[in-house]
Amino acid sequence: MEHHQEGRCENCIIRQLNALKTLSKEELKKISDSKVTKAVKKGETIFEEGERLNGVFCVRKGVSKLSKSSENGKDQIVKIATKGEVLGQRSVVTEELTNLSAVALNDMEMCYIPKRLLEENINDNSAFTKAVLVKMAEDLRFADNVIVNMAQKTVRQRIAEILLYLEKNFGLDSEGYIAMTLSREDIANVVGTAKEACIRMLSSFKKEELISTQGKRIQLTNKKALNTIVKGL
Repeated sequence: MEHHQEGRCENCIIRQLNALKTLSKEELKKISDSKVTKAVKKGETIFEEGERLNGVFCVRKGVSKLSKSSENGKDQIVKIATKGEVLGQRSVVTEELTNLSAVALNDMEMCYIPKRLLEENINDNSAFTKAVLVKMAEDLRFADNVIVNMAQKTVRQRIAEILLYLEKNFGLDSEGYIAMTLSREDIANVVGTAKEACIRMLSSFKKEELISTQGKRIQLTNKKALNTIVKGL
């Protein structure tokens, strides 16, 4: 019963991380009555690029990757989405096909909110509308930064940067390794390089004693040096 109450939008602390925090208790109750909570397994596709969405996905637990396919079929990961993120929001608001795919990086729990409820609150609640627009603007700024990084930073800089980002945003496990484990291919797809180049660079970092590894797990052993690399010094 307690878990059920926590799963209600009006009682959920996750909403403080997105535009839902601007809605009234009554508006949140209305969403709760219509939303569907879904469990998504690691590796499962949440939605595919080119799909038409009839609702959005609010992440309650877990992490997903948002990626776009290039003409040669290679995926470019543009964002790692975690707790509180609302997936598919831009496509639903603009009524366009999705331009990204979303895949679970670990077991996830999310709430599916029908499109009509999002549209009703956009039409009737100016604070909610503003919050949605601010979030979309933040996403565009993030995308701009990704483009600049790809154009101006070396692979060495970009890999150092993603490692620092992962530790900062996902923390460490009990043994001091980055809690969010990405495959070498996923790291390569985040920074926009070949998997082989990514593996070589991580091996170089290991030889320089900037990181240590155990399987796919990575521990940062010299963050000061990694930050220096990111700055191009």
